[in-house]
Amino acid sequence: MYGGGKYGLKAVEYLIRNNRNFVVVDIDSRCEVMRKLKLPDFKDENECNSFLKGDVKDLIKLFQKLDPEYVFPTAPIHIAGAFVAETHGLDVWYDGIDYALSGIPAKIILSSGKGSIVVSYNRDHECLENCSAPDVCPVTKIKKPAPMYDLLRFAVPDGFIIESIYLKPGLGAIKGQDLKNLIEWAEKKDKVIVGTACRCHGVLSSFRRV
Repeated sequence: MYGGGKYGLKAVEYLIRNNRNFVVVDIDSRCEVMRKLKLPDFKDENECNSFLKGDVKDLIKLFQKLDPEYVFPTAPIHIAGAFVAETHGLDVWYDGIDYALSGIPAKIILSSGKGSIVVSYNRDHECLENCSAPDVCPVTKIKKPAPMYDLLRFAVPDGFIIESIYLKPGLGAIKGQDLKNLIEWAEKKDKVIVGTACRCHGVLSSFRRV
């Protein structure tokens, strides 16, 4: 997982309860996970339940080495976007977001700019802790017209939208296979729009080759 803060700790506790191995990657060796659990440092001979101080580049190297079933995006960056940009040496494609905006309802746009769009069915309020993401939002009381990942696929049919999988209420993860498929899909493209979304929220990022 990338990010050892509040949500990283929640993910680690879930994995421990379910006897699943993990590596936490964070640029801060004093992050919340390490303060609470004091995990050993990651080494080649110690791949299970450990910590690696590093950035996204280190996460990608670890991903290629371990081929994990899931990646937990528990830091405030777009992991799928970072993966494709770093792997293929892409720059931000600012105009790509204008293309994506044309297909997204204004009432779900939380923010846009600098090559990214953040969307949410609960744009103006705090979400409930450990929400199960029902069809009718428990905060707004409005029925969602479609899961957010389907809406983004409709809005950007030429993009690559990854579904964040709910493992329990309030906790989602990206399938490792989806990230591998994304990297392969983008390999020969000059311009790409990539998104990640659960049923309620999502983010889109656009990139291009120099």
